[in-house]
Amino acid sequence: MPLNGYGVLKGKAIDTRNGQGSSPHFQVKVSNDDLFRIAINVKSQVEPSTVLYYADEDFSHPILKDLVNLPFGFKELESKPDGMALDFIRGNLFDAMQMKLLPPDLPGPDNDLNELFHKYVQKAISMENSEIYAFGQRWGPEEDKRDKYFGFKPGNGIHDIHMNQGNSSDWMNDDGVWQDGGIIFHYPDENRWVAVFLAFQSQSFHTEDATGHAIPEIVEKRVSIVAALVNPGAGFESSVTVLNATPEPIMLDGWKLVDRKKKKTGLTGTIDPGSTLRFPITQGYFKLPKTGGIITLLDDKGLKVDGVSYTEEDASREGWTIIF
Repeated sequence: MPLNGYGVLKGKAIDTRNGQGSSPHFQVKVSNDDLFRIAINVKSQVEPSTVLYYADEDFSHPILKDLVNLPFGFKELESKPDGMALDFIRGNLFDAMQMKLLPPDLPGPDNDLNELFHKYVQKAISMENSEIYAFGQRWGPEEDKRDKYFGFKPGNGIHDIHMNQGNSSDWMNDDGVWQDGGIIFHYPDENRWVAVFLAFQSQSFHTEDATGHAIPEIVEKRVSIVAALVNPGAGFESSVTVLNATPEPIMLDGWKLVDRKKKKTGLTGTIDPGSTLRFPITQGYFKLPKTGGIITLLDDKGLKVDGVSYTEEDASREGWTIIF
């Protein structure tokens, strides 16, 4: 079953604790109208225990314009596309192939996951106008309990700040789509967003659309989305351009492009080795909105091959093609 109480917490970071023990979590104390604790896994309970992470220090995505307008506090989110819910596979937040392994605690400075989070959170604490956004599952308020790390009462917080689909058999009951966790920092004084995403090595990056359960098949990034014309101007048509990175021709019959609202358009034709094909986007269900969007490429089995996102700023120049 999907997570119960999935959503996003917006607040001001005010304190931290490093994760320790057999199932360590980096702890962040957050203040808004109430006090919350964010519990971030820095080690997996399933072997291999070292966590995969991806940190983007100049994060850009269509969801940011929705986040900045949120009031402080916890907001429950529907697990569906075209909203603020996160999905590592379908939301095109980052390239999963860029994730790296990072242990929770190592001797020396700036070389483990505790220190990575400490760096970003301490920066957020030191900057008056900064905000932290934590995606995951809420617990509390626990009226009769004090928080076991920071002592505030009632206990209140958010956890599962990691990928929440494609789990191994012991945790597959937590699987679901559009319910992944993550941490996003906003540093307005620098006009900068930083995002950190976590996953466990036991999880799969190919999952069923209905359940979020793992699909064991490995899908190579044979074809990439390399460009899109989103704002063509009056009398011209939008388009998406794809590249065949392999040494063999690839028939694209049955392949599809998918937009932010999960609307699809079919592809046809053969793309030669090392070549590109430009697909015009005519009026129909599949849309490339100028306000920002995502584009996902599925093969003829319905498995994701590639995905990109663009913002309203990216699409602001009429007639210019966005290069990914």
